[in-house]
Amino acid sequence: MEKLSLREIAAALGCPLPPEAGITRVITDSREAGEGALFIALPGERVDGHDYINRALAAGAAAAVAEHDGDYTPAERVMRVKSSLRALLEISALYRSKMPARVIGITGSVGKTTTKEMVAAVMASAFRIIKTEGNQNNEIGAPKTLMSITPETEVAVVEMGMSAPNEIKDLCYAARPMMGIITNIGVSHIERLGSRENILKAKLELADALPDGATLLLCDDNDLLKTVDIPRLRVVRYGLHSNRADIRATIVSATPLSTNFMLHAEGQSLRATIPGTGEHLVQNALAAFGAGRAMGIPAETAIKALGGYTPSGRRQKMVEHEGVTMVEDCYNASPDSMRAAIKTLGQFPCSGRRIFVAADMLELGDIAEESHREIGTLCAAEGIDLLLTWGEWAAYATRSARAAGMESIHFEKKEDLTRYLIAGARRGDVIWCKASHGMALEEVISAFYREFHP
Repeated sequence: MEKLSLREIAAALGCPLPPEAGITRVITDSREAGEGALFIALPGERVDGHDYINRALAAGAAAAVAEHDGDYTPAERVMRVKSSLRALLEISALYRSKMPARVIGITGSVGKTTTKEMVAAVMASAFRIIKTEGNQNNEIGAPKTLMSITPETEVAVVEMGMSAPNEIKDLCYAARPMMGIITNIGVSHIERLGSRENILKAKLELADALPDGATLLLCDDNDLLKTVDIPRLRVVRYGLHSNRADIRATIVSATPLSTNFMLHAEGQSLRATIPGTGEHLVQNALAAFGAGRAMGIPAETAIKALGGYTPSGRRQKMVEHEGVTMVEDCYNASPDSMRAAIKTLGQFPCSGRRIFVAADMLELGDIAEESHREIGTLCAAEGIDLLLTWGEWAAYATRSARAAGMESIHFEKKEDLTRYLIAGARRGDVIWCKASHGMALEEVISAFYREFHP
């Protein structure tokens, strides 16, 4: 982060001017306090940052931001605001306004992070870039990403998540995107938004923020996105199953570790290969290719960069362990990504059994039971050999799988699932683990690596 004047920050927040200082870091964790740091005290359900303001100041923080009064020392170093979270956004907007980098905003119900990583790989082939790290795509993580831009940064690839209306609007206020990508409209966060149509409206806040003539990439395989038409923008459509898409693909072959496909765009067909398998990954690659072309990157360069893309976190990361292929896909889950995972596993080359391990998908509201029942039904239809489930909602998946005639076992405790998997796995098996991040299914995977030695 380049230095900001504390008084400039105070003016942007509408606060009385504090003693002058140079701010080179904006932090939300008091343990990171030190010279040049500005501590933003965020209230939380379990931890309130206001309780740590004095600790941050004592550790050398130049100042702090608070949204309620307290016995702070020294008091003149604490700026009082209505909302600390809004203050973080305003500071990032101030900082972003000073940086010439072009920002690409990416949102969608599923596929955001993978698309972000692919877009970053393509952009890095021609530009100096920064990108959202991991899944830091919310009202706290996105401002921190923006404040990692430097004068040397040419392109910033920013992932934008949301769980309610106006959240993407706020992120765009700070980010000032010049290009947008919407990957999918599914049912993630439908509990709060009420309908897929409302989710579409919230995601289109990204489009609303783009300047006239900007490029907006939309997946035309999605039933709702294909209805979007915004004449003031350059809408580029991509997909595998849309005849009108500007960028299309035909899958040629797939292995557990890679997918080969023909990419059709701009009147030519080019062969491409990406790590990983599944139609959804190819869709994400098409979006990244389109973003690259919109930035003037040659088609061949973009395709080569996609071949070097590396999956982020536990998102379809494939690990060979003692003759078993483990697919780590437990960072997040929604009905759409569950369907994609099950269909991909059903086509997975395998000398043993195809085992799907599912725990709860969270924040689905009224459609939770139906969505979890679909897991079992689809596993049976796709020829999965064994379904193992854990979690209150995932029990419905086992019931529907058994009703469809396939083998499925539900576990009341995660530890019981872990022990069964370690004792029952055999060389040649493919085990695909998928759940919402809050279910911490990675604990099962880590224990499996430690203890499975046939």
